Amino acid sequence: MALDPREVRGLAIVARGNQIRRIDASTYKVKSQNGNGWYTVRKIGGKWTCTCPDFTYRRVKCKHIYAVEFSLILREKVEALRAGEREAEWPLKLACKWCGSENVIKKGFRYNKSGRVQVYKCKDCGRKFTMREDPFHKMKHKPEVITACLDLYFKGLSLRKIADHLKQFYGVEVSHVAIYYWVTKYVKLLSEFLDKLVPQLSGVFVADEMAVKVGGKWKWLWNLMDRDTRFWLVAMITEQREVGDARKVLEKAKAVAKAKPKVVVTDGLHAYREAVKRTFGSRRRGGPLHKRHIRWEGNIAPTNIVERLNSTVREREKVARTVERDDSPLIEGLRIYYNFVRPHTALNGHTPAEAAGIDLELDGNRWLQLILKAREGEGCDTEALSARGGESDHE
Repeated sequence: MALDPREVRGLAIVARGNQIRRIDASTYKVKSQNGNGWYTVRKIGGKWTCTCPDFTYRRVKCKHIYAVEFSLILREKVEALRAGEREAEWPLKLACKWCGSENVIKKGFRYNKSGRVQVYKCKDCGRKFTMREDPFHKMKHKPEVITACLDLYFKGLSLRKIADHLKQFYGVEVSHVAIYYWVTKYVKLLSEFLDKLVPQLSGVFVADEMAVKVGGKWKWLWNLMDRDTRFWLVAMITEQREVGDARKVLEKAKAVAKAKPKVVVTDGLHAYREAVKRTFGSRRRGGPLHKRHIRWEGNIAPTNIVERLNSTVREREKVARTVERDDSPLIEGLRIYYNFVRPHTALNGHTPAEAAGIDLELDGNRWLQLILKAREGEGCDTEALSARGGESDHE
């Protein structure tokens, strides 16, 4: 079959090299072949668009779009080859996960909904195992069903409403108890992986606290986020609002950010004043500027961004009616959803994680891709995924 002339030119662009620049998962820059600068190729609503005259005026699939598509196909093939090379090297470095013996051989494959997985057998103890455990291994339902439930849950639906929705529209019968089990299991998996990533932040931390009912008892939920990236650093529940409680929140923020902030913005709670000094040091000893605001300035509260976050948490908490325990997957899962899954209008449609320089290249089903990346988290170069290897401007 003869190729479209634009398709041939797209192949030529890819063959030249250094003609395509990736901006994000759905935006690319392609160099003009006439020396007129660069054209922007962007995926909108599942379809590629381009700023070149050919697409703009003729509304045809231009050579720049073909070039981006060919580049993505080539990239997928290279990654598949690299994955195959790594898999071929595993037997040389393997030890049995049961007895520790290195007397291991390949023993076929296991086929499941996530694809083909190499199986190994230990010749000493006779037991079989895989190099990495599939996160959806032995799950009755497809990964797409599980991740859809996660997304609906953190978008605000109750467990029973999600179960009813699946039954009505897709004929899938699953209990609300199973959905809660999925939420608990995968939030824990994702939290362990994502907490290793180091965000590149603005250095202005904004903190606030709100009352929540935990197991029928009123407690305090502390939320702390970075001002410019909107990255939600800490969500912690305590029984009181004393200096020690505030210090726990600030220490956790320091551990996640891997750096001291330049400015800490809080409300007028007295516990913050002493906690900031003890955690980061006084202003004279290199500590951050602490801005305490008891009253609103004009029509805008200095802590307005975290106040808006509190409203988001409150909306979700009302559906759940109560948070069951201090380490509830509801709060931690909501933080993951806010940082890595939900696009933010104030960030031009990007997520806080993307704004903070954490490039996980998520597109489409973000929950599924996050889980699959978490599965490989032990062998993943987390510094490469973090902005400048975890270094930040405010350190």
